[in-house]
Amino acid sequence: ARRTHGVAVMSRPTVLKLSGELLEEPDRVQALARLVASIARQGPLVVVHGGGREIDASLAKAGIPKRQVDGLRVTDEDTLAVVVPVLAGTINTRFVAAVVAAGGQAVGLTGADTGVLPVEPMAPFTSVDGSTVSLGRVGQPVTDGVPHLLHHLLAGRYVPVVASIGADHRGDLYNVNADTMAGALAARLWAERLVMAGTTPGVLDRTGQTIEQLGHEVEQALIASGTANAGMLAKLHACRAALHAGVGSVLIVDGRDTASLESAVLHGEATGSTLTRMVA
Repeated sequence: ARRTHGVAVMSRPTVLKLSGELLEEPDRVQALARLVASIARQGPLVVVHGGGREIDASLAKAGIPKRQVDGLRVTDEDTLAVVVPVLAGTINTRFVAAVVAAGGQAVGLTGADTGVLPVEPMAPFTSVDGSTVSLGRVGQPVTDGVPHLLHHLLAGRYVPVVASIGADHRGDLYNVNADTMAGALAARLWAERLVMAGTTPGVLDRTGQTIEQLGHEVEQALIASGTANAGMLAKLHACRAALHAGVGSVLIVDGRDTASLESAVLHGEATGSTLTRMVA
């Protein structure tokens, strides 16, 4: 074991981000819970999850329109009042319970828990179409500081399962893009590996084929051509930032294929054409 920030840690952790779409169907939730429990027995693991369509459905039920810019959800007070209970309540608790039932030692958290991932309000930014946009109650992670709680949990062989909600120094809550949170946590934890699992086989080119190695120039070309858009823009930005921060490897994989997902998390590779590796 080595000591990180005064806490004994067996090895650099892996951060696994699960898209909200992967955590909707009971059978898939149970399969992923079994996988997480198994992987965590082999090394330190942190799980970050989003909410996706369950948030959209709850917003629609409440009569609140969905607005997104470059894959980031525009969040006013009414939207935040829906996002927090869906993410931090329903989805997080459901998955934590499934991991525990599968034999894992899962602990449900958000970025608002002590030192996990403080945020500040995201400044207005220039979108791909050139307009300046304010996202409202959306948080930008503060990546300095030490996530002592996560280090202690990992040293105790617990599996932190983190919902993508954050709080600023005043205690105000913010919605945080789950990809952004996963990348920031991977950077803060100096992770060995960041694995982004969703419902597509990696990053696709304009013909729909998986790009196995994605360098900066090809990434910029995908964005400029519009091939990479919506949620993929936030994902690519988070992955690139994590890579630059020293995360060992960054992978985007099809989480519907549990064999490939397990291989990606444990070995940094996947079966078939289901994985994209980010490279400098």
